[in-house]
Parts: sequence; C-alpha cells; structure tokens
Amino acid sequence: MGAAQSETTLESLQCHFTWDLDSSRSVLLRRKEKFEDIGTEEGNSWLGHIYNLRGFIQYKLGLTEDAQSLFNKAAEAFRQMRSADEGPWLVVNYGNLAWLNHHLGDQAESQAYLTKIEALMNKYPSPSQDELHPEIYAEKAWTLMKFSGDKRQLAADYFQRAINMQPDMVEWNTSHVLVLARAFKHSNTGLEADMLEKVRIAKEQDPENLYLAAYYLEQCAKKGERIEDEARELARRVLRNPINSYSGIKPLIRVYRNYVSIDEAIELAEEALENHPDERYLKRCAALCHKWKIIFFSDSRPKQSMIDRAITLHEEVISLYPHSSLMKEIALANIYAKSNHGQAKAEQMYQELLERNLKPPEKQVVDWEVSSTFDYNVDICFPLIGKFVLATLGIVKKFSMWPSGEAISIQFRGNSITTLKKIKDKGRNQMCREIEEFLANLKKP
Repeated sequence: MGAAQSETTLESLQCHFTWDLDSSRSVLLRRKEKFEDIGTEEGNSWLGHIYNLRGFIQYKLGLTEDAQSLFNKAAEAFRQMRSADEGPWLVVNYGNLAWLNHHLGDQAESQAYLTKIEALMNKYPSPSQDELHPEIYAEKAWTLMKFSGDKRQLAADYFQRAINMQPDMVEWNTSHVLVLARAFKHSNTGLEADMLEKVRIAKEQDPENLYLAAYYLEQCAKKGERIEDEARELARRVLRNPINSYSGIKPLIRVYRNYVSIDEAIELAEEALENHPDERYLKRCAALCHKWKIIFFSDSRPKQSMIDRAITLHEEVISLYPHSSLMKEIALANIYAKSNHGQAKAEQMYQELLERNLKPPEKQVVDWEVSSTFDYNVDICFPLIGKFVLATLGIVKKFSMWPSGEAISIQFRGNSITTLKKIKDKGRNQMCREIEEFLANLKKP
C-alpha cells in the first residue's frame, strides 16, 4: 500500500491519534502525571483504556518504546478483562498500533493492524446501523472525559450512545452519570433531584466503586443529611483497598472536611499515607488536608509543627508533580505566610509567582490566588502586602484586557477590590491614600 493511500486509511480510524486531543507539550505533561495516578490493579474495568491513553501520551512526548509497551499492555488487559483473545474492544488499540508503526516507518506492520481492524469490524459489526460500535463509543467517551475538560458534553453523548446499544455495561453507566454530574461541580446545594436519583441508582448497580460511593455521600450531605457514620464506614473500606485516584480517597476527605471534621480528614489522609508511604497520590491528598486546616480552618495562627508538616508535604508533592504543581506552589507560599519564620520565604515565592512567564489563564489563576491570600491572610501577611499593592492595582486595571476566562477575570477583579478595601480600612499601609483614590475613581465593569 502506498504512503498516500496508507495515510488516508489511517485517518479514517477511530483511535487516539484521530480524536483531536490537545497535543501541546504542557498539556501532555500534566495529563501524564494525572493518569499515572490511576490504579493499574487487576479488576479495574478501565485498565485497557488507561494503557491506551497513556501510550498515546508517551508517543506524543517522543517516548516511542514506552508507547509500544503501553499499547501492548492495553491489548493484554482487554483480553483478561473480557476473557477473550479478540473482540471489538481491540479496534481502538489496533488503531493506535497501526498509527505508531506508521510513524516508526514500519508500513508492513501498520498494514497488518489495519487488516486486523477490518476483520474485527466485519466479525463484530455495530448493533446500530450508521453508528460506531458501542465499545468504540465507550472508549472515546472515557478518553474525552478524562483528557478534555471542554468536551465533557460530547463524552456524555458518546456514553449514552454506547449504553443505548449495550445497556449491561455497569462501568459505562457509572462514568456516564459522573460526567453528567460534573455540571453541578460548583453547586453548594448539590445535584438536582433527578440527577441525584441517577447517582443513587448507579451506586446500587456498581457497589464496589468507592469513588462513586464517596461522591454520592457528598451529595447527600449537601442536601442536609447526616452522613458522619456512613463516611467513617466508607473510610474503613477505602483504606482496605489499593489507593489511587480511582479509590475514592479524595472525594472522601472532601466529605470529611465539610461534613465531619477537618482534623479527622487529616487523620484519614495520614493513616492512608502511613500504610502506603511511597504513594505520591496520598502525599498529594495529605498536603491538601493540611492546607485546608492551615488556610481555611484556623482562627488563630496554627501550630508550627503542623505548618512544618504541611511545608514538607507540599515540597515533596511539587517535586513529584513538576509539570502540574502551580496550585501547590501557591499553597506553599500561603502556608509559609502563616509560619512564625516564613514571611521572607512567602514574599519571595509570591514575587516569583507574579513575575513568572505564564499563559494568560495560568496568570489569572496566580493573580487571583495571590490576591485571595491577601484577603484571608491580611493580618498575617501584612508586612508583605506593601510590595504587592501596586501589582494588585495593576491587576484590577488590566482585567478586561485578558483574552480569555472573562468569568474568572470578573471574579478576580471583585476579589482584588475587596482585598484593597481591607488594606485601606486597616489604615497602616503607606499606599492607603493611593488605594483610596484608586477605589474612588474605579469604574464598574
């Protein structure tokens, strides 16, 4: 088969190479770190899909040997999960391997996989005419759900199509419900009644999914139900299982934080970390709990021993997640600002964050978070604030020029103005007169 004909055939495949996934290096590196935290224990119903996606990322990062190994692991995982040597679930995997070998220059091997794909599609046609096979829809949906935050509605549509044709796949229904529920992520009152009922039914159908169980518990708590006993029982179950980002530990510590006790959330995270001391995901969870306690739950200055523990955890997490640590760096600066001897370090970190060459959306996050620090830390951070007043004034002035994230910009503007008002009301900053004049002349957006 000639190169042009081969390329055309490859382009018609359904696989990660043709699904228009963001291949910018920064996104790939962050996704790589994220997906490495998904467990690869036997019994994970998405194991083949996980290996497929990780293999695609490794290839895009130039690690072709790793990509080949992960695609081979995907094929083996599917065979074990489905208890069969072949089936329509291998179409995407073979498509990935066809593309990989094409890029490596092995056209004979690439063509061999194209032939296998054609044979599978002839032997296992889609139950619905003019539709992809449900196995392909399900993998495409799961990939978009995990990789592309802006394509979750499309992922939900693909899951629905797969379920319509093959309704007995429990994991498809669970993921479909979770992706639909993402629309309510920032709601203080939780899911609407019909959506909550869908989650309840999914939990009954998928009783071993502890992530779903923790999520459902959180939604019940948002409706005013008392869930402390259920949360503690669920914690025992979570701790008995392998810990990863699918195990339910993170939504569970969020339930503990909001509806049980922040101190018990810390104890839970630390117990899990003690049981699995080398698990970096647990270090991330423990760091998160300590940050919550120090920044949001301390009416007075926290104990130095807790601050020291939080600093240690955050420094470890930043080193373990070098490509997705921006929020942890901001948190670490905030924690240093609470320390008895950390003001100079906090000032240095804030300055470096504000001056870092970031893309506009990341810059917005840094500006917003640093301003938030002034808001909830205004007394403790007061010695640091003077140098950043000008930066905050400038941030408010330029908010309308940011090319993206208008909603974030407006929220940040309001946050910054609140911060400036607090600084002015304290009356101790050398720029109070400038702040007062600035606020007096400030026009509403």
